[in-house]
Amino acid sequence: MRTYSLVFFAFFQFLLVLDQASELMPSDPVGRVNRNSAGITPAKIVFKSADGGRTWQDITEGLPDNSGQEGFMIGGGFATNDGFYLRAGDGLFFNKRNSSAPNWSKEILSDNRVGIFPSKTGMLAFNYNDGQVLQAINGKKDWLPVYQNFQRKDVLTFFETDKGTAFIGTNTGLFKFVDAEKAWKQVFAGSKGVRKLAESGGVLMAVTQKGIMRSTDNGDHWNLVTDEGDHGMDVQRINGGFAAITESTERRFRVRTSHDGGITWQFIDDGLPVYVFNIVQVGANLFCSHQNGISGSSDNGKTWKLLLPSIDKDVFNLSVSGNVIYATRNVGGC
Repeated sequence: MRTYSLVFFAFFQFLLVLDQASELMPSDPVGRVNRNSAGITPAKIVFKSADGGRTWQDITEGLPDNSGQEGFMIGGGFATNDGFYLRAGDGLFFNKRNSSAPNWSKEILSDNRVGIFPSKTGMLAFNYNDGQVLQAINGKKDWLPVYQNFQRKDVLTFFETDKGTAFIGTNTGLFKFVDAEKAWKQVFAGSKGVRKLAESGGVLMAVTQKGIMRSTDNGDHWNLVTDEGDHGMDVQRINGGFAAITESTERRFRVRTSHDGGITWQFIDDGLPVYVFNIVQVGANLFCSHQNGISGSSDNGKTWKLLLPSIDKDVFNLSVSGNVIYATRNVGGC
C-alpha cells in the first residue's frame, strides 16, 4: 500500500539512516518496552499516557493488521480536544481521550489521496486529486466543502488561528485564505516551504527550511527570527510563549523556548540526544521525542528524564489531547 508523507517526510528519512551512536538509559524502569528472547519487539505502534508520561498504555489493538507494516501514514495522526485520530489501512480511526481500553472507531475514507488535519471545529480534509478542502464538524459524519479549492498538490499542513484565519503550508511557501476575496493568497515564498505553525498571544510562529519566522499582523507579513541557517522542524504553543526545534549548521537539532512572543529564544536541550523530533506540553511539563525515545522535563527544560525508550530505533510522533499524551511510532513507508 502506498502511503503519503504529510509532515516531516524528509526528516523521517534522515533519522532512519542515522548511525545512532549515543544511547540514554532511564533512571527507572517505568514505561519500558520489553523485547522477547529473540530480541524482537512486537508491533506496538500507538501509546497513550494519562499520568504525565510516568506510564504508557499500548493501544494498538483494534487497528488494521497491516498497520505496523505499511498501513500507517507518516505524520497521519493528530489529537483534538476529544481524542486522537490516526490514518491506518483504508480508514481514519479515533480513540476517545477518556477511554481506558484500546477502543477505536473507524470512518471510511473514499480516497487514499486525502490528507486529514485538525481544525478548530473538527477536522479538515484536503483532496490531492481535485484540491477540495472539506470539513467534518465534531459529532457529525458528513464532509462538507469549506474555503475555496486549493489547486497546489504539495500541501504539508493546515492551520487555523484562534480567530479562524486559515493557512496552508506547502513545499514552496505559505498561503492565507482571504475572506473578502474568497481566495488563497501567498504570504510567504521559500524553498522547502512551511512545515508547522503555532499561535500564542496573537503572535504567529512558523518553521521553514530557513528557520523560524514570526508574524504580528495575522500572517500578512513574516520576518525570520533566527539567522543561523537553521532548518525548522517543529513549533508549538506552550505556557506563556513558544517552543521550537531547529537543525543547526552543526547538524544538531536544537530545542529552544521563547516567552516574549518569539523575539528572543533560550536553548533548553542540555541532556537531550543530538536528534530531537518534536515537543509538546502537558500542564507544566515538557515532553520531547528523539532518537532514543521520549523524555520529559518538569523544570522548563533544565533537566530531562527518559520516560519511554524507542522501539527498533523508530521515532515517536507526539500529540496532546487535554492531559493525555499520544505517541505514535513512525513505521510508515512511501
